Amino acid sequence: MDEYKITLKIAAFLLEYPDEAWWAEFPEYRAAAQDLKTPQSREVFLDLFDYVEHFDRNEYEREYVRKFDFSQNTNLYLTTHNRTDFGKQSNEMLDYKKLFLENGFDLQKELPDYLPAVLELAATVEPVQAKKILDTARPKIELLRDRFIEAKLPQVFLLDIILFLGTSLASS
Repeated sequence: MDEYKITLKIAAFLLEYPDEAWWAEFPEYRAAAQDLKTPQSREVFLDLFDYVEHFDRNEYEREYVRKFDFSQNTNLYLTTHNRTDFGKQSNEMLDYKKLFLENGFDLQKELPDYLPAVLELAATVEPVQAKKILDTARPKIELLRDRFIEAKLPQVFLLDIILFLGTSLASS
């Protein structure tokens, strides 16, 4: 599998809700991170895996919910930030839905603007299409990155990897 696909899958995983299945897959994703060729990505991922392991499961789940579910500023739904125009938000949501449908996927359990789902989608397609997907999400990821910095969230480094990856796919 291409390194960019693995990188996107790991980033998506680290941003997902830590349910029982997530914890069961944790060692597999950690091992995949250890095998990455890009040292910067490998180090960021391994640092975040270490960060997660610093907590017990219940503590990390509470931390996740506080950071991403209960915070309007740092939630992972890309169209909810800067919500001043609900018509615009609806159109953006439709654009994300179209990205999934155009690439042969339809989400049943998640909204199409959920960042981990967008990353998973980009991880399933060829580089040119992955770049288009990441370019669509880029302004929202950049805004989310600024919010993560303000909130001092370590996951900001995941967003740096994603943004860099979107740029590097352009030069591939």
